[in-house]
Amino acid sequence: MTSQPTPLIIKLGGTLLESETALGALFNTLKKFIDELKRPLVLVHGGGVLVDNQLNAMGLTSTKKDGLRVTPVEHIPVIAGALAGTANKLLLAQAIAHNISSVGLCLGDGGLCRVSQLDPELGAVGKIEGGDATLISSLLAGGFMPVVSSIGITFDGQLMNVNADQAATAIAEILNADLVMLSDVSGILDAKQQRISELTAASAETLMTEGVIKDGMAVKVKAALQATKTLGKPVAVGSWRNPEQLLSLLAGESEFGTRISH
Repeated sequence: MTSQPTPLIIKLGGTLLESETALGALFNTLKKFIDELKRPLVLVHGGGVLVDNQLNAMGLTSTKKDGLRVTPVEHIPVIAGALAGTANKLLLAQAIAHNISSVGLCLGDGGLCRVSQLDPELGAVGKIEGGDATLISSLLAGGFMPVVSSIGITFDGQLMNVNADQAATAIAEILNADLVMLSDVSGILDAKQQRISELTAASAETLMTEGVIKDGMAVKVKAALQATKTLGKPVAVGSWRNPEQLLSLLAGESEFGTRISH
């Protein structure tokens, strides 16, 4: 019996969802990746820009604390609609257009991830840990690419907004998968705004203490460090603007992205 190839989790973020051209280029690469490497893929996404646009359209304002969006309970229907609805289906539409068999999910489907309230001050923001991989493993075995939004559901049925980097890390852990985080930037940047090719836990801690890595990027780096520790392998952070570099990023070629290791 041949062993299954290691799944790859790709976390998508930033303004990618606003650009049909960029999405098209990325999905061309993903299609090649699936056809040529025969590796199971899982997409995990947030959609902060879409959330901001939707909240603004409704006259609602949003703030962040330590890189996480403060989510009053009355905002959660809007945020869930933007992420599990619009953002998820935009990605699903691209998958269909590129002939990739896909299924749209949220973190609650099949008990994929366990979610509880992170901090009362943040409102409906979820703390996440891995759950049951049965459904997502079945989909991967069936040749589907799950597209997972970062909306979670607590044990008592409350919708929660979960940071997508943390969601991707939790899913990578339950599948023992490789993890790549794609965002607007070319990688993690130093104090001079130069890309750092390799980042260890110790150097990340220093850069966070100095305030060089902060806010949303600090959340991303902490999630990546958690994943490297649990999975025992590096996590790559790079830009979705150059999807053709995805293989090089995974291979750890130093001219692309940042490779985070414990």
